Amino acid sequence: MGPDPMTALREHLLNVLRGGGAHLDFDHAIAELPADLRGVKPAGLPYSPWRLLEHMRIAQWDILRFCLDGQHVSPIFPEGYWPTGDDPPNSGAWDKSVEAFRADLSAMQDLVSSPATDLFAPLPHGQGQTILREALLVADHNAYHLGQLIVVRRLLGAWPE
Repeated sequence: MGPDPMTALREHLLNVLRGGGAHLDFDHAIAELPADLRGVKPAGLPYSPWRLLEHMRIAQWDILRFCLDGQHVSPIFPEGYWPTGDDPPNSGAWDKSVEAFRADLSAMQDLVSSPATDLFAPLPHGQGQTILREALLVADHNAYHLGQLIVVRRLLGAWPE
């Protein structure tokens, strides 16, 4: 008998959430980005590294909260999902955002990996959404914007390759 399909599905979801396969790894994408470039937008692009990081953090937080709390109220779309400025508002904001992103990503992974989580059950407060759908949404959204972050870093001359 082969591996349990639910275990295999959970492992696949965890792999893409962590940045496996075609998905980018968050820690690799943000590593060693100089502080003086975190608020810089390359010519012709609308995003600084800070705007991308904060957008990913806010969106991931919102999706996680939606999964866990039927009373959660999402930010106004789209403006509530983006920071107001290109620069981190203070010297600790970047690190605070990175840590919050990591914590919420870890919480999503815990939710997915828990045998008590029915990945296919519609969320009672949703409109047909499931934990499976929301976990894939987090993985895909993160990968999309991490790809943008790599492009921004390359254009700023801040990609280590």
